[in-house]
Amino acid sequence: MPKRYATVVGGGIGGLAAAVALQRRGWRVEVLERAERFTEIGAGISLWPNALAALDALGLAGAVRDLGAVETAGGVRDLRGRWLSRTDNAELARRFGHPLVVLHRADLLRVLAEALPADSLRPGSEVLAVRDDGHGPVVEHRGGESRPDLVVGADGLHSAVRGALWPEAAGPRYAGYPAWRMVTEPLDEPPAEGAATWGNGERFGYTVLPGRRMYCFATASLPPASALGSPAAEYAELLRRFGDWPDPVPALLAAVPADAVLRHDLYDLPPLRTFVRGRVALLGDAAHAMTPNLGQGACQALEDAVTLAHCLDETGDPAAALRSYDALRRPRTQAVVRRSARLGAVGQLAWPPAVLLRDTAARLTPVRATLRSMTPVLSWTPPGAPATETENESP
Repeated sequence: MPKRYATVVGGGIGGLAAAVALQRRGWRVEVLERAERFTEIGAGISLWPNALAALDALGLAGAVRDLGAVETAGGVRDLRGRWLSRTDNAELARRFGHPLVVLHRADLLRVLAEALPADSLRPGSEVLAVRDDGHGPVVEHRGGESRPDLVVGADGLHSAVRGALWPEAAGPRYAGYPAWRMVTEPLDEPPAEGAATWGNGERFGYTVLPGRRMYCFATASLPPASALGSPAAEYAELLRRFGDWPDPVPALLAAVPADAVLRHDLYDLPPLRTFVRGRVALLGDAAHAMTPNLGQGACQALEDAVTLAHCLDETGDPAAALRSYDALRRPRTQAVVRRSARLGAVGQLAWPPAVLLRDTAARLTPVRATLRSMTPVLSWTPPGAPATETENESP
């Protein structure tokens, strides 16, 4: 019997993970990537226990952990540098079976790409059209035409697959703020733990990377498309906004190369009525783009990939498999989208009385309650694995 054949559109984290998951279950896969090479221009990425569980199912958790740094503690501070809340990440690992690992996005992408046969990776293959000709899906791209058994749309926020087959879907919605992302040069004495500082309509966070570097990120309430035009100008803006914030923020900014600041407007995706259409499934940002406030964008894409492959392996009926994938993934991911948006709105509060109320509530919330609130998201286990007691709670 010939191998089942899948075309994955998009060579980011979700697309490559889906290709790995399918290939390891006997599928022949091709990954179509518009860019001329498979790489990531982002900065750091946090992989929470649920993401490590997905990578473990792909056989890649060990390789990823070897390239990352395990964050042992973190929390939220106010503009005076006082802790509002703390998180014991060792307790996270104990409860959920995996630690919080931070690494560069390019390193994660490389691990995923190297897990696939080289001839399955098709860079420079921009997708021109996706349609169903009555016999199944057809994908037209720069390299020709593909007629696979399955199409996985993992091509991001502005997905061509979603645009072609979900024409009725609402477009992405602006979150109200951009994100700046950057990685420091190696530091003589890097902070031992990560933190996020909440201000009035602004936030600055940092977390540990390997090699004594720190991954830093910042937000400010601004209109969309208000970027300043160059990394150096964005760096100057960061110094203006955050240069006098509590330690170690000034020292971290001083260790960031002025030409290495990335800025992106943040969007999420209004809920789709379904992630599947015919023999086409959406995955990752193409299905449920979310703001990064929970650090769950890539984590949920990894969950998608593992779940999709499992569902397809459970039955020979692709339509039934995709319905099962949709039923498992859509409610969960859309709940995470909403939760991330709510957290972002709280973090971006700017009216001083509201900021005071927010900070007071955070300071009075017990650590145990914070951990309990994270359980529905972090306790995910791959389909077929033993479920945790709280796995089915809504995020």
